[in-house]
Parts: sequence; structure tokens; C-alpha cells
Amino acid sequence: MPDLFITTLAERPDLADRMWGIEGLWPRFMTEDPVSDLFYSRATTRYPEFCILAFEPHDLDRPVARSCSVPFAMGEGLGRPHLPDDGWDGVIRWAWHDDLAQRRPTHLSALEVAIRPDRRGSGLAAIMLEAKRRNAIRLGFTELVAPVRPSLKTHEPHTPMTDYATRVRGDGLPEDPWLRLHVRAGATIEGICPRAMTISGTLAQWREWTGLPFDTTGDVVVPFALNPVHVSLEHDHAVYVEPGVWVRHRLT
Repeated sequence: MPDLFITTLAERPDLADRMWGIEGLWPRFMTEDPVSDLFYSRATTRYPEFCILAFEPHDLDRPVARSCSVPFAMGEGLGRPHLPDDGWDGVIRWAWHDDLAQRRPTHLSALEVAIRPDRRGSGLAAIMLEAKRRNAIRLGFTELVAPVRPSLKTHEPHTPMTDYATRVRGDGLPEDPWLRLHVRAGATIEGICPRAMTISGTLAQWREWTGLPFDTTGDVVVPFALNPVHVSLEHDHAVYVEPGVWVRHRLT
């Protein structure tokens, strides 16, 4: 791995348009979560200090990775004593409401570490996670949480997340590589967020998003989904509810 140039968009606002220059990050259906627009539509303007890009020094046109986080408030007095069951969607909504209320954030939640497809498997995920941790410390946060999407759960869509996330290797570390990377970096696994992301659409939309026929009522396994998609021909809709795993990095 060559030396990298890693920066936040607050430090380099001139690179903001590069945020969207990485193709092939997520399957199409994953981009259809309606809550995501509450963050991504204004990520580069409202949250530039929480957006991190990595480049090879000789090429600032094509980032090799990006990392996004969102600040939010949590506490008993806010009616938010625990991390939300709706995980990724939940913290984005909380952050949206906090911003409207001009409420000071208490925590930072990771939203993604995305690696350009041709650079996956090169150690960039660990580098970007550490950059995210260091940025959180620099901004004064004492905790970084993340509704982790375990990377190999896609191979076992019928396995409950409660079973999958608790598997460990002989050395006691999580079996899943993305969970294992977080734990190695100092995180603890806090629990499952059973509905971290919800994506719904008509059958025509799901056919467009996936290329699958969606012609049978019941559960349909979709490539790259963590759980089956629930399909109703009678009501012309399909709903995907993705679970996640809350992890917590204490930064002090």
C-alpha cells in the first residue's frame, strides 16, 4: 500500500465533488433507503468535517476510499437512553432532528467506510477506520459508535443476525471480518439493531433494482442482501429490513 493522502472535506472543500466519484460501492437496492437522503443530500455542505476521502498522492481525481459519520445527541433527558433499534436509519434521523433543534451532539456514529472495488483487500478498511477514530478524537468526541453491516452475512441470508454476530474464532475475535476489524481497533459489540435499514418498493421497482423476477409471494433471496426480501404479489410491494450490529469505540 503506497502512502495515502487522507483529508476531510472541511480541510479540502475543493475536493467535495470527488465524494461521489467512486462507482460500484453498493448494490442498486441499497441506494433506495429514503432516510439516506437526510444525510447524503447535504453531506458535503453540512457535515464536511465528518466526510473523509483517501487518495493516492499522484491522483486526486479518483479517491480510493471514503468514510462518512454523523453526529447526534443521546441521553435519558432526550428520551434516547439507548442506541436505536433502527440503527443506521435511526441515527440519521436523530442527527436530522438535532440539527433542526440546534442541539449539541454527544456522540458520533459511523455510517460507512467504502473502498473502491479495485482496492478492496489491500488494508484500506483498517486505515479508514483509524482515520475515522482519529477524526472523532480531534473533534472532541469520546465515543464513536457504528451500526456495522457484517461483510460476510450476505452469504447467510437465512441465519438470524443474533446467531451470526456472536460467532467467534479460536482466538476469541468475531468470525466476521468487518466486525473483527472493529474489535481489533478497540470496539466492543453492544448488540443487534434488528431494523437498521428499511427499503420498500413496488415489485416493478425491485425488478429494476435487482434484475430478479419477483413473481412469487414470500421471501426472496437477493444477492448482497443480509436478509431475505419479503414479497407480496397481492399487494404489489416488497420490503427489505436489514439488521446491523452496534459496536462502540471508547476514545478516551
